[in-house]
Amino acid sequence: MNKAQLVDAIASEAKITKADAKKALDAFINATTKALKKGDRVALVGFGTFGVTKRSARKGRNPQTGKEINIPAKKVVRFRPGSELAGSIK
Repeated sequence: MNKAQLVDAIASEAKITKADAKKALDAFINATTKALKKGDRVALVGFGTFGVTKRSARKGRNPQTGKEINIPAKKVVRFRPGSELAGSIK
């Protein structure tokens, strides 16, 4: 499902216009992005939790040449599904 399909699904489920659904989705994405940039986590009970973790520096290999390379440390976004979401997928 891409963003346009998600907007369509939100609009039909909530019985609102596609324009309003797009505004709501964009607002959710912006608010979540801002919270994650600050280092906060976003928890949606039953759905899941978005958070930021640190990935430490490590050594890797260039797959074309086989040469060893250094991969720098960085922050990554993680999503942990909630129990309701995990249970509904089984």
